[in-house]
Amino acid sequence: MTAPPLLLDVNGIEVIYSHVILVLKGVSLQVPEGKVVALLGGNGAGKTTTLRAVSNLLRAERGEVTKGSIELRGERIERLSTSDMVERGVIQVMEGRHCFAHLTIEENLMTGAYTRKDGRAAVAATLEKVYRYFPRLKERRASQAAYTSGGEQQMCAIGRALMASPKMVLLDEPSMGLAPQIVEEVFEIVKDLNQKEGVTFLLAEQNTNMALRYADYGYILESGRVVMDGAAASLRENEDVREFYLGTGSASGERKSYRDVKSYKRRKRWLS
Repeated sequence: MTAPPLLLDVNGIEVIYSHVILVLKGVSLQVPEGKVVALLGGNGAGKTTTLRAVSNLLRAERGEVTKGSIELRGERIERLSTSDMVERGVIQVMEGRHCFAHLTIEENLMTGAYTRKDGRAAVAATLEKVYRYFPRLKERRASQAAYTSGGEQQMCAIGRALMASPKMVLLDEPSMGLAPQIVEEVFEIVKDLNQKEGVTFLLAEQNTNMALRYADYGYILESGRVVMDGAAASLRENEDVREFYLGTGSASGERKSYRDVKSYKRRKRWLS
């Protein structure tokens, strides 16, 4: 079976904020076209910075890529603007959703189509597609975003990204602050969009268990470095990942106590 073409190639990038704070320390990763790739790790591991490096949102945070390269379909993109990235089909859904609170759900969705040049009929067709994937948004389309739930706002943020007809969506912490049932619903929609619409996803997620259920491949970051990567199925079965990220240490899924896993900070076999 022929491997899918490479959509994104991040090669050994370093990111510095405010000219002094080194956040990413030689991060490399690849995203094949039509796949779901997960960036995993705790808070402060460098997941969000990696996404912002790809979407070129670092400048707003006084950050820059100082070493390495980022290629989209073989084109170097480090110096492109965020709007250039949108034109190339790369859309980021920010952590915390960032809906326009004073606009209705439908108005929020339509802002995602601002750069479209294929006419009103095509935009209307995309809007109906978004409503098919997110029927709750259709029910709440006339409601101000400020008065909708966290789950509805997350769906709105993803739907807004889809309105731009993206090739790749960078999804930052989609489970944050959501009830488990809503988290599963959001990930099921990501799976459908990937399989039925061919949208490629690079998602940053602290919920390792959920991310590895839906991703094809995963990278684990710690302190700005990739410390492990592999097929999602392999990572789920890896003893270290089970112990340190899933809280279990055996194939049976038995939960380990803190006393059992506290050696984590001393050991970290993959860093030795």
